[in-house]
Amino acid sequence: MERWKTIIEPFRIHSVEPIRLSTREERAARLNEAGYNLFDLHADDVIIDLLTDSGTGAMSRDQWAGIQRGDESYAGSPSWFTFRDAVHQLFPFKHIIPTHQGRAAEKILFSVLGAPGKVVPNNTHFDTTRANAEATGAEAIDLTPSHEPGTRLPFKGDMDVAALERLIDERGRDAIPVVFVTVTNNSMGGQPVSMANLRAVRAVCDRHDLPLFLDACRFAENAWFIRQREKGYESTPIPDIVREMASLADGMTMSAKKDGLANIGGWLAMNDDSLAERCRTLLILTEGFPTYGGLAGRDLEAIAQGLAEVVEEDYLRYRITSTAYLGDALAESGVPVIEPIGGHAVYIDARALLPHIPPLQYPGQALACALYVEGGIRSCEIGTVMFGLHPDGTESPAAMDLVRLAIPRRTYTQSHVDYVIEVVRFVAKRSAELRGLRIVAAPAQLRHFTARFEPLS
Repeated sequence: MERWKTIIEPFRIHSVEPIRLSTREERAARLNEAGYNLFDLHADDVIIDLLTDSGTGAMSRDQWAGIQRGDESYAGSPSWFTFRDAVHQLFPFKHIIPTHQGRAAEKILFSVLGAPGKVVPNNTHFDTTRANAEATGAEAIDLTPSHEPGTRLPFKGDMDVAALERLIDERGRDAIPVVFVTVTNNSMGGQPVSMANLRAVRAVCDRHDLPLFLDACRFAENAWFIRQREKGYESTPIPDIVREMASLADGMTMSAKKDGLANIGGWLAMNDDSLAERCRTLLILTEGFPTYGGLAGRDLEAIAQGLAEVVEEDYLRYRITSTAYLGDALAESGVPVIEPIGGHAVYIDARALLPHIPPLQYPGQALACALYVEGGIRSCEIGTVMFGLHPDGTESPAAMDLVRLAIPRRTYTQSHVDYVIEVVRFVAKRSAELRGLRIVAAPAQLRHFTARFEPLS
């Protein structure tokens, strides 16, 4: 297959779901009713939904068969052992703690480890990771080197290891309960982290006796990039790369709604017995018994099968290539995007496309709204709306103002992507006509989910 230019979907369509083709007038009205927040739209009013790749993919025939096998025993279900063994195949940590999704794993871990005065370094925290750390009074600090959006580097998601050393020296190791590395680096454009960088971070953690955890939501995509780009891994099987990544960490948080290929679920894993006991106590209090953790047995079966499928090379080749197809087409059209193209999404640089809209008038949100009105495409702002509000209530521009076009797994065809390309090009040509927004109502945390906006004249 490698000699052909076209990378086909390594599956056939078994079941279909209708899309309602709304009009521009309908969409403008729905957006106004939603307070210009795309999270508040009815999904039936969306034509192409690229809001997130979290839990929005299509499950396979064998995953649906697994759902029929699901055993709903409260404790010790056979489905739990199927799930546990599937996780151990890739992540052989001593303790596997199921949760209903990734943020629940974050909540449990940071509730145990976080506190006022504590500092949690990460290459880049994503929204719920940051919020769960900061909810304990801890400080979440990003340590990714600063790169221009268009700079092409093979592992642009790497942690700045020298900055980690400086942070430990400045704050002291006792202030740092855990070091995190997010693979792939979502906030930086879905950019991968190299094995060499993980090894360097591991060495720093060893010198200072600090635990290293992975936020591993997109571990398979990261492993594919390592195989494609890092010397010495050209012929290494993807599962072996994943296991090597895991061997460099002391634990992980995971949303199975990404590279678990499932619609719900996640887990927390670690080697430390004492930490695991404290986390399981919180799990029972908030999620459920340790052999189901807020999930039905059928969900555990679907995740187990998804973990087998996500490391298949044909799937990963299709996944990464189809995302790059969208990103490369936009870049060739002059639309500023984060480059190189990441694994799960294409990130438009809204600040570059809309230089007339100041960051505190939310150019990313303005662009996302325009894509919806013109073409029914729902996307997600990754910028000052999401990251500009600080725990003390002050606000400042985020490092970048991006619009993420997240690609659900095994869901859309090339014609859907071609339609997205047309809509983005249309909006980009008229970008000077777009105006900013102001927030009229918002919560104190994670405001991007529920804030309401109004357009500025």
